[in-house]
Amino acid sequence: MANIDFKQFIKYSKPGPRYTSYPTAVEFSESFTYDAYIKRLQTRDSKKPLSIYVHLPFCRSACYFCGCNVVFTSKEEKLSRYVEYLKKEIEILKSVMDTSSKVVQFHFGGGTPTFYSARELDTIMNVIKAAFPNFAKGEEAEISCEIDPRFFNEEQMKVLKKHGFNRISFGVQDFEPRVQEAVHRIQPYDITKAAVDLARKYGIKSINIDLIYGLPYQTLESFKKTLELAHSLDPDRLAVFNYAHVPWLKKTMRKLDETTIPSPDVKLAILQHTIDYFTANGYKMIGMDHFAKPDDELFKAIDKGELHRNFQGYTTKGGVDLLGLGLTSIGEGEDYYAQNFKEMAPYEAAIDAGRLPFWRGVELSEDDRIRKAVIMELMSNFKLDIKRIEKQFGIDFADYFADALGQLAPMVEEGLVNITDNKIEVSETGTLLIRNIAMPFDAYMQKHAKSQKTFSKTV
Repeated sequence: MANIDFKQFIKYSKPGPRYTSYPTAVEFSESFTYDAYIKRLQTRDSKKPLSIYVHLPFCRSACYFCGCNVVFTSKEEKLSRYVEYLKKEIEILKSVMDTSSKVVQFHFGGGTPTFYSARELDTIMNVIKAAFPNFAKGEEAEISCEIDPRFFNEEQMKVLKKHGFNRISFGVQDFEPRVQEAVHRIQPYDITKAAVDLARKYGIKSINIDLIYGLPYQTLESFKKTLELAHSLDPDRLAVFNYAHVPWLKKTMRKLDETTIPSPDVKLAILQHTIDYFTANGYKMIGMDHFAKPDDELFKAIDKGELHRNFQGYTTKGGVDLLGLGLTSIGEGEDYYAQNFKEMAPYEAAIDAGRLPFWRGVELSEDDRIRKAVIMELMSNFKLDIKRIEKQFGIDFADYFADALGQLAPMVEEGLVNITDNKIEVSETGTLLIRNIAMPFDAYMQKHAKSQKTFSKTV
């Protein structure tokens, strides 16, 4: 990748969504009602494939960079109690929807899923498979788990293997001891290597490693070493995230010394080197923050323009409904998003009352659906087939998106994006600003324009 003109890029550094959904979660509200959500579950087409996300929110201690919804505890009884409520939630689901759909994607997220014992993980999976008996197998299935290498043993791995897990994502973030100390996550390389080796021993063919750039005390030179160590583990995929510093939302982030966080130009230098390094070592950049080997299905999907994006990240499983189970989980249908309660007390109270722990959501208008299609296509594949969008929604693209195309004009002039009557294509350097390129198509951005505390910065 050509050297970045940092002055050109830094001017684009402003708050913006990551677009794991559109509309984004800040638009969710209680005006999307429980009854409206239940009706959609009752009437969904059971022939349509299903993706299931299960949130296991517990961690023993806080990683200060973490933006996830977690519950800190060392009490075993809290973990066991949560499993009982998951069972009840699943029973309620069975009473309101047809659970015979083929499950083509399943994901354990957290928290720290492997904070649970092998026995408890086995129990959870047995309950889920009893309720949803049509789990896809082999190549058709994408069954994954997030794992903290510090909490992972062979008995847990045996359970994952037993239940068909074929993708594992290991959280690393950074191998530099000073950085680890600053973010309150001490994780030596040897612990991570042992966890990866264990997964390979049990035949896991798709291993992902998560890294984060923009953490305290990171420099270009220190992150180069982290990249080399990560590469030595031979992962099939890597996710290299831009740290989202949102201390107004996450109290643990207030423990970080903001003066030690890298400046935007250092972060861009790290990102440029990361792209160059992995590209030189046979990986391809997928979406805005993932890398994959040539034989990985994500790599093949982006070549075909068939990559998709949802709350589980980048996936080849497009056109499926997403069902969120557990605290704070988010589900997605063709015209809605639905989120469970974020706090344990209302989550349990709803289930005790015989109701799903639904909290809020959003019903997509036709305009939302059009903009969602455009934004997600750009975020996933760095290009957009304008004629396909026009045919799908019966619109004149240039007329419908006149304002957005006008906002993109400076980026066209700077060679970040190319727009013709037929397509939009993001240039190689433009991929570093894909969030900025997507934002003009976001009808909700205007009301957030003056707020510095809604989204993290794009650079």
